[in-house]
Amino acid sequence: MNDTIGEELKGPAVQRAELVMQIVSRVREGIGKVIFGQKDVIDHTLITLLAGGHGLLIGVPGLAKTKLVEALGTVLGMDWKRIQFTPDLMPADIIGSEVLEEGGGHRTFRFIKGPVFTQLLMADEINRASPRTQSALLQSMQERQVTVAGNRFDLPHPFHVLATQNPLEQEGTYPLPEAQLDRFLLQIDIGYPDMEAEKQMLLATTFGQESAPQRVCGPDALMEAQAIVRRIPVGDKVVENILKLVRAARPEADGAPDLRNVIAWGPGPRASQAFMLACRARALIEGRLAPSTDDVVALAAPVLRHRMALNFAARAEGLTVMAVIDRLCRTLL
Repeated sequence: MNDTIGEELKGPAVQRAELVMQIVSRVREGIGKVIFGQKDVIDHTLITLLAGGHGLLIGVPGLAKTKLVEALGTVLGMDWKRIQFTPDLMPADIIGSEVLEEGGGHRTFRFIKGPVFTQLLMADEINRASPRTQSALLQSMQERQVTVAGNRFDLPHPFHVLATQNPLEQEGTYPLPEAQLDRFLLQIDIGYPDMEAEKQMLLATTFGQESAPQRVCGPDALMEAQAIVRRIPVGDKVVENILKLVRAARPEADGAPDLRNVIAWGPGPRASQAFMLACRARALIEGRLAPSTDDVVALAAPVLRHRMALNFAARAEGLTVMAVIDRLCRTLL
């Protein structure tokens, strides 16, 4: 079945896009067997992968973040690994290290690959690692390669990082620098499930054996889908709205006049690129062949909230980043 999907994705453009929609629908269904009441979280995570980016999952413990990544790896047929970030974690624990081997009267160094050499990496509580370790992951995320002892080692394709953060407990944490935050395509906030979803979860996980997701496609199909996302046409109006929204979120001359004095720093061009890719992916997930302004508004918070900050005066008055984004979005409606 997976080989058939891979071959069909090489057909005519519209037919390939429609097939991607079918695959995404089945992927959603497969993940929904183990993740309850988190439709937006699942969709935003799929958008991140279809757009070829990395995601930052923020939520309190116990909201199935690890289970989500595990389900994604299984359903998409990807090799996945998990790293628990701690203050004593070293860069070599992530990217690997060289070891000295002796044999036949010779000594040679052999590189042992670390857990970053996988297709889907879960960086659990990424802000608990030191800046030195975080920077080791930064090259992997941006360049899809690592350098050890002057030698370059390419990471597998596809390669995606889904990192998690606990928004409550901040003792012993190292806030991610803005440069690394910008590498995450979307910030995906995970809230508590509603009562019906939590009831469904209780019944599914405490009686008998839990349901297990099944493989729907393989990594090659995901990469084909990513290529299709990049070919989806985007109308001039959507491009203008993306630029209008991103530029209005900056504390410069192009910024929104009533918000210019409350924003400390705003999103750069990478935010516009993230918007373009994410809007295309969302349109495909929703069964459309072109994005609209609704996609821009729906993705404004995941794209922008980790790429901007308010100044002290604004925070002292109780203003929040989400409130600013909501005000900016109202100008597009």
